[in-house]
Amino acid sequence: MNIDKIIILVRDAAAQTAVMVVFSTLFSLLLGLPLGILLCTSDPQSGIRPRPALYQILTRIVNALRSFPFIILMIVLFPLSRVLVGTSIGTKATIVPLSIAAAPFVARIIESALKEVDKGVVQAARAMGSTTMQIIFKVLIPEALPSLIDGVTLTVINVIGYSAMAGAIGGGGLGDLAIRYGYQRFRSEIMAIAVIVILLMVELIQMLGTALSRKVAAKR
Repeated sequence: MNIDKIIILVRDAAAQTAVMVVFSTLFSLLLGLPLGILLCTSDPQSGIRPRPALYQILTRIVNALRSFPFIILMIVLFPLSRVLVGTSIGTKATIVPLSIAAAPFVARIIESALKEVDKGVVQAARAMGSTTMQIIFKVLIPEALPSLIDGVTLTVINVIGYSAMAGAIGGGGLGDLAIRYGYQRFRSEIMAIAVIVILLMVELIQMLGTALSRKVAAKR
């Protein structure tokens, strides 16, 4: 295999990984954001609208999904991927289990970030007659924004790791490249290139996330 062929393979695999990461992160945020807000607000100890029964149900669901091994979860969700995108293998199919696997992680990050907001600020907003929704969207989220950005950054990095594991069972991307063209064909250089690209992606995401978080924090 010549160098041009390797470059094409790496380019295509990196593009597939980028697609998986972008869409999986977006969908996991759509699923995890409301779940995280509910976990924060319904907490019987510190929530602004305590709902002990709801909190116990949600926290058990989140804990169960977070403890589920991703490879097994992906296999279990094959039928759902087939229904939603028409196939159970490849880049599009992998987005479904990636999103569901990352959503509980997002929920916990959001819950933790919102709980870090100074209780005095929340109490002041409540004293001024703010509703629960106003406190959430005009106090909690703006005040927790730097932490939320850090959380999204961790989520993206987490999804990159999941996407690499998905390559072991036909998920496509850099993980698939490392396994099929590197490990199975005894081409250690291809496997090394795939790992290096993944590391570079993680480093780039971390740098961008940190810079954005600091910029937002400086404007507060």
